Amino acid sequence: MVNTDILAPLAGQLIPLANVDDPIFADKVMGDGFALEPTGNRIVAPVSGDVIAMQGHAFGLRRSDGLEILIHIGIDTNGLNGKPFSWRIKTGDVVKAGDDVGNVDLAAISSANLSTTTMVVITNSDDLLEALTMQTYKKATIGEVVASATVKNISSAVPQQKAVDHSGRKYSQLASDIIAGVGGQQNVDSVIHCITRLRFYLKDHNVANDQAVEQLDGVAGVNYSDSLGQYQVVIGPAVADVYDEVVEQLGSSVMADIPDEAHQAKNNASKNPLIYAFQTVIGTITGSMMPIIGLLAAGGMLNGFLSLVSNKASFSTIYFIDPASNTFTILQSMAMAPFYFLPILVGFSAAQQLKSDPFVVAAIGAFLVKPEFINITNPHVMDNNIIQPTKALGSLFGVSLNASFFGLPINIPSYAYSIFPIIFAAWLARPVGNWLKKHLPLVLRSIFQPLLTLLIVGSAVLIIVGPTITLASQGISNIVNWLLQLNYPLSGLIIGGLYQVLVIFGLHWMVVPLIANEIAQTGHSTLNAIVNFTMIAQGAGALAVWAKTKIPSLKGLAGAGFLSAMAGITEPAMYGINLKYGRVFWMANIGGAVGGLIAGLFNLNMYGFTGSLIGFPSFAVPKGQAGDPNNMLIFWIASIATIAVAFVMVYLFGFKDSDTEQVKTVEKKNAFKDAVNK
Repeated sequence: MVNTDILAPLAGQLIPLANVDDPIFADKVMGDGFALEPTGNRIVAPVSGDVIAMQGHAFGLRRSDGLEILIHIGIDTNGLNGKPFSWRIKTGDVVKAGDDVGNVDLAAISSANLSTTTMVVITNSDDLLEALTMQTYKKATIGEVVASATVKNISSAVPQQKAVDHSGRKYSQLASDIIAGVGGQQNVDSVIHCITRLRFYLKDHNVANDQAVEQLDGVAGVNYSDSLGQYQVVIGPAVADVYDEVVEQLGSSVMADIPDEAHQAKNNASKNPLIYAFQTVIGTITGSMMPIIGLLAAGGMLNGFLSLVSNKASFSTIYFIDPASNTFTILQSMAMAPFYFLPILVGFSAAQQLKSDPFVVAAIGAFLVKPEFINITNPHVMDNNIIQPTKALGSLFGVSLNASFFGLPINIPSYAYSIFPIIFAAWLARPVGNWLKKHLPLVLRSIFQPLLTLLIVGSAVLIIVGPTITLASQGISNIVNWLLQLNYPLSGLIIGGLYQVLVIFGLHWMVVPLIANEIAQTGHSTLNAIVNFTMIAQGAGALAVWAKTKIPSLKGLAGAGFLSAMAGITEPAMYGINLKYGRVFWMANIGGAVGGLIAGLFNLNMYGFTGSLIGFPSFAVPKGQAGDPNNMLIFWIASIATIAVAFVMVYLFGFKDSDTEQVKTVEKKNAFKDAVNK
C-alpha cells in the first residue's frame, strides 16, 4: 500500500463532500474526496503530478502512481468563462505539491450569486483508492496536509481502460446512446462541456430518461440544474472526446459559443430588435468594464481626496498639498492613469470577452492614446512659443477633417477616457484575426497575424468609428445648444434625464466644448450645472443598491461606486452596478432629471469644471463677479432632491437581489454584429 498526502489547495474551512450543494459531488459520483469553503484567493497544487486537464474553473492532476485528482473551484462556475481565475499552469505541465498554480477572485464568484465551495476529488477512486482519511470541519491553511490517500498496489488495481481511453471515435456508441437518452436530436437546443460534464440545454428536460442515461457504461451520473437550465451528464476525464462525438452526430449548430448565464440571457432577451440591440451593446460594455471597476473606483476616490486637500481657497483648514507640487502631480497621475489609459484596459478586457487577441486590441488602445497621435489634433506650439491651431483639411456635415490617412481626410477625436471605439476594435479583431490565422502560412503567422490585425482594425477605427462618433456628437451638440436657448427648465429636465446615455457611447464629447465656451465667455456655465446632477444621480442609484442588497460583495461594489461618483468619477457606479442591472440606471436618471429641472427653474450657474458633490466650490460665486447670492444654496437643494429621488426610485422600483440571477449578458459570438445589423 502507498500513502499519498493531499494538501489544501486554498485556505478555508474543510467540510465533507456530503455537505456540498451539488448531488454529483455530494453523492461521490465523481469519486471520493473532500471540500472546503475557501477564504483565500491563492491556489496551490494539492499533490505532485502532471496537469492532465485545465478548464477555467478546474484542473486535474495525475500522480506517478496513477491517482487522478480533480480540483473544482466553485459550483457551476464554468459559466463564468474563466474570468475570476488567473492560472500559471497549462495542460502538460508538471507540478510539485504546494506549487503556486493560480489565483481566484472569490468576490467575483459571489457577486455572480454562485457558491465558492471547492471540491478535491479522486476521480479514479474505484480503481485505485484503497482508503481515504481526512480532516473535516477544520480551518485549514493553504498547503496544509488535510487528507491522506492509500493507493492500492498497482498489480491488484482494476484495469483503467476508462481513464485512459481518449481515442475519440471509440465514444461513438456512447454519444449516440446519450443523445437518445436526453430525448433525441429534436430535443437538443445546444450543448457545452466543462472539465467533467456534458451540459445539455434541452427543449424539454422532462423528456430525458435519467435512468437510461445513468446506466450507460461511461456515464457516472446525471443532474438537472434549475438555476442554469442544464441537463448535466457526468462523464469524467473523457468528457471532451464524448462531447466531440456528440457534436459530430448532432452537427456544429448545437455548439454553444456562450457561457451559461449568457444562454439564460438569450432566452430572456427582448424580442424588439432595437431593445435587443441596446441590451447587447450595454451587456458588452458592462462585461468589458467589470474587471477594472475596482481600479476606477480607487482612482476616483484618490482624485476626490486630492480635490479636498489641495483647494486652498475653499478648504484652508485642511489644505496641505500644494497643487503646484510634485507630490500633487504624482498622486493625480496615479489617480487618473486608469481613466486616461482606459482604451488599453478596456480593450484587453473586451478582447477576452469577445474572444479576440487581447494583446493586439490593447496595442490598438495604446496607439489611440499615444501622445504623438493625440498631438495630431491638438494645437501646435510654433516658433517663439506661439500656439498655432491645427489646420483643417476640410469639413463633412459641419465636422472638421483635421488629419489625413494615406491622403484620405479624416476626423480624429480624443480617444482618451473613451471605451466604445476600442470595444468595436475588440469585436472586429476576432473575425479579422481568425481569417488571417486560417490563410497565413504557419511560419509567418506569429508575426504577420498581429501585424495585419493591428493595421486593419486600427485603420477601421480611424476611418469609420471616430468620424461616426464625432458626427453624432456634433448633431447632439446642436440639439443641446438649441434646447438651452429654447427653455432652461425644459433643457434641465431633458438633459438631466438623458445625458448619461450619451456618456455610455462617448457621444458627450461635443457637449464639453459648449461648457468650455460658456465659461470662457461668461465665467460660468448653466449646462455644466445640469450635467453635474446626472453624476450625483448615478452615485445615488448605487447608494440605493448598497442599502438594499444583502449580497456582501455587491454591497462593497455599490458602496465604492457611490463614493467614487460623489468624488466626480461615475464609471464604477455606472458600469459596475447601474447599467448591469438596467432599471437602476433608468430610475437614477429620474433623479438627474429632477436636479436638472431645479437648476433650470432657479437659473443655477456653475463657475468651474469640477462636478458632483466634491465640486461644490464650483457653485460659489467668485468675488467681484455678479451672480445670485443664493447660488450655493440652490445647488445643495437640487443635490439633496437629486439624491432623494434617485435613491427612492431605485430602492422601490429599480433593484432587488433576485436581479443578480438575471443579469443581461451578451452572446459573445455575435455581440456587435447583432447590434450593428439590427
